[in-house]
Amino acid sequence: MAELKTKPHDGDVYEFINTYTDTEQKRKDSIELVNLMQKVTGHPPKMWGSSMIGFGSYHYKSERSRQEGDWPLLAFSPRKAAISLYVYTGDPEHEYLLEDLGKFKMGKACIYIKKLSDINIEALERLMRATIDYLKEKFGQ
Repeated sequence: MAELKTKPHDGDVYEFINTYTDTEQKRKDSIELVNLMQKVTGHPPKMWGSSMIGFGSYHYKSERSRQEGDWPLLAFSPRKAAISLYVYTGDPEHEYLLEDLGKFKMGKACIYIKKLSDINIEALERLMRATIDYLKEKFGQ
């Protein structure tokens, strides 16, 4: 079984933001996301892998394979094309939480935004809280 490459480490979150982001807007949005996700989770930001900032963690076991590991409760990455938000369960029961979110694109388990002002922060906060509740219930953490 392959080992997960995305693991938490002691890299400096703010140094990463300052060197990795390619625009001043993305830097500001990243700092705002750090503050929001820290408030919602109660956990400090931590680097995960080479380009993800995560908050808290849970241990999962895949229902479809033997894969298991640790993953952040919430996370984001200020990538060049868009900011990737890892804040959604993907569960069909939670699709209603996306209705008021604003302007975004969807990946398999990821929400992509161009800038934070494109989305409704209150809706994002509701989505994040529902995701945390879901993860705690499903994985018992």
